[in-house]
Amino acid sequence: MPKGALVIISAPSGTGKSTVLRRILQCRKDLRYSVSCTTRAPRPGEKHGRSYFFLGPEEFKRRIQRHEFLEWAMVHGNYYGTPRRFIEESVQSGRWVLLDIDVKGAASVRRKIPDAVTVFLLPPSWEELKHRLAVRREDARSAAVRLANARAELLAAKDYDYVVVNDDLDAAVAQIESIVTAESLKTSRRELSGLS
Repeated sequence: MPKGALVIISAPSGTGKSTVLRRILQCRKDLRYSVSCTTRAPRPGEKHGRSYFFLGPEEFKRRIQRHEFLEWAMVHGNYYGTPRRFIEESVQSGRWVLLDIDVKGAASVRRKIPDAVTVFLLPPSWEELKHRLAVRREDARSAAVRLANARAELLAAKDYDYVVVNDDLDAAVAQIESIVTAESLKTSRRELSGLS
């Protein structure tokens, strides 16, 4: 059986990561999406179990104590965590899993799963990122915090296997699909016994 793998996608807020991931999952039915847990309130249109598993703070802390997260962190005043069991079972069964996670979480997961494929999604420019965050329906303070965090996150791009610029949605999706295809064809991920 071919080996499964974890593909980590990180990007600053406002880069269009959710849109890119949604499109990739529509195009590639062989990929599974790792739904994260959070204590933040759902945004309009978000659904429990599809966008996130929305948990209360006490339930989240109980899951921390039971070691149910591959990683977890406090981000923008809310807890976020990656369920361990889904990823481990999916990869062991030969499936490829997409994980949308911030740079600190990505570093933590990569220490535990060194062969994870990491992709950093960049905005077309700093000015475009500022514009995208400004047009979101958030208060000015929240946008300023996200912009400050983005500056720090962009420095982490050099630690990723791949960098994709999201200046054209179709091109960004195609590039990430190509990365997944190339990584799945690596000899280290293929079962080659019985061929010689």
